[in-house]
Amino acid sequence: MATQGDKEAFVDVIRAVQQSLYVIARSIVKNEEDCADAIQETIAKAFSNVHRLKEPAYFKTWIIRILINECNRIIRKKKRVSPVPYDIRKSSYKGDYEQIELFGVIDGLDEQLQTTVTLFYIEDLSVKEISKVLNVSEGTVKSRLFRARQQLSELALGEGEAKYELS
Repeated sequence: MATQGDKEAFVDVIRAVQQSLYVIARSIVKNEEDCADAIQETIAKAFSNVHRLKEPAYFKTWIIRILINECNRIIRKKKRVSPVPYDIRKSSYKGDYEQIELFGVIDGLDEQLQTTVTLFYIEDLSVKEISKVLNVSEGTVKSRLFRARQQLSELALGEGEAKYELS
């Protein structure tokens, strides 16, 4: 088991969540270099602290929380270094056209809402799981999703189309 120091088991678990880690990190830090740094630090911290994980079933939630903390640390560090906001992922995301469009729309949301929407709609986490990952109440997650839907509707109406409705 990964929680008991089995390196191969840990690698297998990381492989199972690597795409989720990438998508979440990318939605928060917005560029490839910071995304790679955040994931690398997350994996290193997870490996050295995996023995502290009480319930192996919550590994994904646990590692996502570590990742979000790492991403936020990188953002805070960048704000101290450079007051100029860094580029948004629109120009560098390489995926299906629809995904590029979806991420472009998500980028139009407030920062808190971006993370919540990414975890709920793209990573398919439940409200309960998101509340654990973000360390907020389930009610807060629900209200953020509600506000995100409202903002997405406004963005879609501003473009003259209602194709970005998330239900």
